[in-house]
Amino acid sequence: MKRLLTLLTIATACATSFTVSSADYTLKLGHLANEDNVWNKAVVKLSEDVYKKSNGRLEINIYPNDQLGNELDVINSIQLGTADMTISGESLQNWAPKAALLAIPYAFKDSEQLAKAANGEVGKAIEKQITQKTGLVPIAWFERGARNLTSNKPIKTPDDLDGMTLRVPNVPLFVSVWDALGAKPIPMSFSEVFTSLQQGTIKGQENPLSLIKSASFYEVQDYVNLTEHVRSWIYVVIGQNQLNRLPQDLQKILLTSAKDMQKYEHELMLEDEKQLVNFLKEKGMTFVESDQALFREKALEAVQKSLNKEQLSLFEQIQKL
Repeated sequence: MKRLLTLLTIATACATSFTVSSADYTLKLGHLANEDNVWNKAVVKLSEDVYKKSNGRLEINIYPNDQLGNELDVINSIQLGTADMTISGESLQNWAPKAALLAIPYAFKDSEQLAKAANGEVGKAIEKQITQKTGLVPIAWFERGARNLTSNKPIKTPDDLDGMTLRVPNVPLFVSVWDALGAKPIPMSFSEVFTSLQQGTIKGQENPLSLIKSASFYEVQDYVNLTEHVRSWIYVVIGQNQLNRLPQDLQKILLTSAKDMQKYEHELMLEDEKQLVNFLKEKGMTFVESDQALFREKALEAVQKSLNKEQLSLFEQIQKL
C-alpha cells in the first residue's frame, strides 16, 4: 500500500508532463500559445477528432504555454524523438531558408493571395524543403492575423513616419524595411515594449491585433494604422519518423483530420479578428486606413535586397498570383 501511494504521488506531481493512456499510439504536441488562443482550440479539435475516428487507438496530448519548451526547443525535441508535433512558422528558416517566405513584409496583398500561395506551388516548395532539412512534415497551415502599426498619431502614408522611433523584433529584414519607409526602427525585446511606449522612448510598434490586445498597448497607443505589412501563415507539423511509425489507417485519419482542423481554425481566426477590432475600438483606439499600396511600393526594394536567390524566386512567384 505504501508503495502504491508513493507511485500515485509521483504520478500526480508529474501530471503536466506524463499522461497514462490506453491508446495504441500517443503523440505529444507542444506549442507556445495559451489555452484560449485559436491555435490551441484548433489542435484540441484535432486531438478530439483523431481519438474519435480511431476508436481510441490514436491520442494526441496537447501541451500549450511552452510546457514542452519554446518553439525551437520543441522542434529539437521532435528531432530527438522526445516530442512529436508542434506549431511553427518562419523560425524553421534556421534550417530551411524558404520558410522565411512565411513572414515577408508585403509579400501578400490579401488573404486570398496568401491562400493561393500556401495551397499552391509556393507552399509545396516550402513544405518540401522543411521536411528535407528538418525531418518535420507540415500537415496543415493556419493564417495569422496581419501585423499593423500602432502610434499616437495617424499614419496614412510613409511620409507620416518621418523618423518616428519604432520598435521592431530583432529581425534584420524588419529593420531594413522600416528604415526604407522612413521610420527609425529599434530592435527590442517584446517584454520591454509597453514600458518604452509609456516612457516615450519609442513612439510606435507593430504587431497583430491579438498581441496589441494581450499586451494592453491600447493603454499607451491611440491609433491602429492598417498597414497590414505582414500577412503570414504557420504550420502544424509532425516528425516524419513519428508519422511513419503510425499504421497507414491512422496516418490517413490524422492527415484527413488535420485538413478539417485547418478549415475550423480559419473560421475561428476570422471571427477572432472581428472581436479584436471591436475590443480595441471599445478601449478607445482609432483605426486608420493606411495607403498600403504606397507602403508596399516604398518597401519593395528593401525586401528584395534582403532575400537570397531561392527566396527571391519564391517571392516573385507570389507577386504573380
